[in-house]
Amino acid sequence: MPKHLKKLSEEILHKNPWWSYKHDTYEKPDGCVGDYYYGETDGMVMVVPVNKKDNTLVLTLQYRYLESKQSIEFPAGGIKQGLSTLDAAKQELYEETGWVADEWRKVGEFVATNGLFKETSHIFLAYVSEQHAQQLDDTEDIEVLYRRPDEVDNMIKNNEIWDGETMASWSLVHHYFLH
Repeated sequence: MPKHLKKLSEEILHKNPWWSYKHDTYEKPDGCVGDYYYGETDGMVMVVPVNKKDNTLVLTLQYRYLESKQSIEFPAGGIKQGLSTLDAAKQELYEETGWVADEWRKVGEFVATNGLFKETSHIFLAYVSEQHAQQLDDTEDIEVLYRRPDEVDNMIKNNEIWDGETMASWSLVHHYFLH
């Protein structure tokens, strides 16, 4: 039977515009006190955009500092305080790609790093029909890519797509593209 831990305290050790670094103490089943350190956010959204004209998928190419390499991903970002998950998804899609969708479907959610971060990822399938200029912030340099579903499968198999959230999101929507 899984053991439940009783939280005794919670403190924020550091806070920045994107997430908080936290420290909790908890009581173990034997009565001893334990420490838990983790990050926490307001959640994130990832959008799997489909171009209605040709059924290609819209992806982004951007440099990822921690891995020191380019990453191909679906548009994504943190949920800003006060936004619904759908509004955050619309905002991220528009900012990163310039695309606007007229059909939206929430396909699922998951927690990518449940032992390290308290962050729920909300995944949307969006059918895009109108494109404008990207609205990138000063930390972003993003190129927009277009690929067929079979190309995305091959890119994952060949480790060209290595972002875990992109691969998990693809697993939630892949069946929409099977004929």
